[in-house]
Parts: sequence; structure tokens; C-alpha cells
Amino acid sequence: MDGDTLSRVFREESGRALATVARMVGDLSLAEDAVQEAFAEAIRSWPDSGVPNNPGAWITTVARNRALDRLRRESLRGDKEHDAARLVPPPDEEEVWPVRDDQLRLMFTCCHPALSSESQVALTLRLVAGLRPAEIARLFLAPEPTVSQRLSRAKAKIRTAGIPFRVPPDHLLPERTPQVLACIYLVFTEGYSATSGDTAIRDELCEEALRLGRLLCELMPDEGEAWALMALMLFHDSRRAQRTDAAGDLVPLECQDRRRWDRAKIEEGVVCLRAARRRGGGPYSAQATIAAAHATAPNWEATDWGTVVAGYDELAAYGDSPAVRLNHAVAVSFRDSPDAGLAEVDALAGEPRLARTHTLHATRADLLRRAGRPAEASVEYRAAIGLAANEPTRRFLTRRLTEVDGETAARQIRPRG
Repeated sequence: MDGDTLSRVFREESGRALATVARMVGDLSLAEDAVQEAFAEAIRSWPDSGVPNNPGAWITTVARNRALDRLRRESLRGDKEHDAARLVPPPDEEEVWPVRDDQLRLMFTCCHPALSSESQVALTLRLVAGLRPAEIARLFLAPEPTVSQRLSRAKAKIRTAGIPFRVPPDHLLPERTPQVLACIYLVFTEGYSATSGDTAIRDELCEEALRLGRLLCELMPDEGEAWALMALMLFHDSRRAQRTDAAGDLVPLECQDRRRWDRAKIEEGVVCLRAARRRGGGPYSAQATIAAAHATAPNWEATDWGTVVAGYDELAAYGDSPAVRLNHAVAVSFRDSPDAGLAEVDALAGEPRLARTHTLHATRADLLRRAGRPAEASVEYRAAIGLAANEPTRRFLTRRLTEVDGETAARQIRPRG
């Protein structure tokens, strides 16, 4: 058994195992420790016994047994009645919806209104998607210690407040829906464009987000934003396989082979977007409209940039976001001119939420390149490379840097007059 196999199993199965064990024992910290112990046991035993046919079930079973063993040991040291009671599922109210998906159940637990919105999202990304604190910190544009403390406090609050591990009844669903939607989309975003690591895409996270999105539409068929989020993810996911080449390097949208996009997903996305619009608009509906403009355009030149800009205008009306303003600037640059886009990008120069990422520098570099200002673009590309945490992203930016440096050199030796 090689390390890649175990890493793949961990990425694909750790979230599901944790959700199942947490539901069984009612303690997130205990479930986390048990899953870690199960993977440690896998490292010891799988090289000799081989990888099980169903590695996820193996990990979940071992983790469950480790958790129950610990509870039994604790029950012998005192407070026997309390600890022993945790071994038997409490007689909760019968759930009003027959969803038997432990990860969706855990997601609603993480999004309990007793937790702050930041804690809800961070906890879901950690426990459901299996992201490390450093990855979550990059998504939040926040320091890693801050995220780690937030996670610890949230888990402690769930334990001390006795928050149940279940999908809530119908009348409690709306108060948690916005955060659940945000969590699912962040899981997809991290999969579609990994913030760190050696690969640009984490397929298992994309698949997990799509699965959870479909479950949420099933759970809440009248929730327009659930359908809109599903449409948004499907439009993006239709071109997932074309975002990288055979070497794993990023392929820009304008260079992708649209004949190889997944037409079935695009068609499903159109159906979901129509369902969303029939139920009212919202921020995910605006984003899905933008994504549809790209997904349904027969080629890059046929992209309806007016619709894209209007979509970002609508999205901005739902709340200020530097990422939305940055994407709006890019859309304006294609609709009008690179210089028009640069004027909007420059207005974001002091935005602290973008300062920790490579995105602002990379965007400004690309607009400068397209505006015919390669020397200035070179400076921005160098800054972006220094901040990029994902290896394929660094390689892409380095290729662009080589191009603009070559253009600058060519201009210097080009005869004048």
C-alpha cells in the first residue's frame, strides 16, 4: 500500500466516518480522535493485510469501536450512569424527514444558530469536508490560529449545549439554510480550485458538494436558493475535467475545448436554474446566471459579457464582497476594455481581505498583460507567485510571467523609428 492510496482514502472517507461516529457517540472531539486512531491503525495493518474492499466502512467501524471503547473506559472511572448512557442513542423525536445521511445531519448540527456564522462555516468545512485549519484560514482570509481557536470553541459549545445531531424539523430549517448553502458551496469551491497542495482540483470535494446539494434540494424542494446553488455547481463542474491539461497545469477558460464540456451537467444546470427562478431570486441565482452565460456560450468570443456584468451588479446588491467586485472588474474588462477593468481593480488595492491571497495581484497582472503593459504585469505576476499556495497555480503564473518578460525584452531590442 502506498501513501497516495491512504491519502486518497482519507480525503474521500474521513468526513463520512467522522459524521457517522459523531452521530453515534454525540461528541465531535471524541469522534475526531477515533477517526484519527482508525487511520493510524490502517497505516499499521493495511501494508500486510491489504486495503479492504470497502475502506470507508473499515475506517468507520474501527473508529466507532475506538470511540465506544474510550467511553467504556471513562465510565469505569466515575460518573458511570452519565457515560454509560452515551453508549445508547437517546430516544429523540422521530425525524420529520427520512434523510439518513450522516454528513447532511452533521452539517445541520454545525449550522445550529447557537454558533456564530463564522464558526458554523468553519466547523462544517473541518468536519464535513475534512479541510485542515490552514486551508480553512485561506478560504476565510484569516490567520490559522484564529480559525483553530474558533473550531475548538464551536465543538465545545456543541458538547456543553447538548446540540442534537439531526436534521431539524421543517419549522427550524429556514434559519439554518443560508449557512448550509454557504458551507456546501465552500466545499465545492475548495474542490474546484484548491487553495493549496500539488493539484489544482480536488475531485472528491466537488463530488461531495454535488451530492450534498442534491440532498438539500430533496430535503427542501421549495427552497429556490438550493436549486440555484445546484445549478451554479453543475455549470462549473461541467468543465472541471478541462480545467487542467495532461500534466496537471491550469487551462484558462478561453482556451478550454468546449466540445468536451459535460453537456448533461449543463442541461441539468439549466433545469435547476429554471426551478430556482420560479421560486424567487437570491445571491446564488445571480451567480448561477453568470455561470450559465459561460456554460451555454458556444465559444469564448460569443460570451454575453453584458449579462455577466449585470449578474455581478445583482450579486453586489446582496452584500459587499471584495471577491464580487474583483470579478465584476474582470467582466467589465472583457465587455469594455482592460483599462476599464483596471480602474475597478485599482480601487481594491487597499482591501485587507484580498491582501493575503494571490488573487488581486494575479488579476491586475492579467489585465495589464491584455492592456499591452508587460513590464508592469511582470511586477504583479511576481507578487502573485509569492502569495500563491497551490503548485499548479504557481506554475500557471510563472508561465505568464515568462511570456510578459519575453514581450518586455522584445520591445527593448525592437528598432525604433
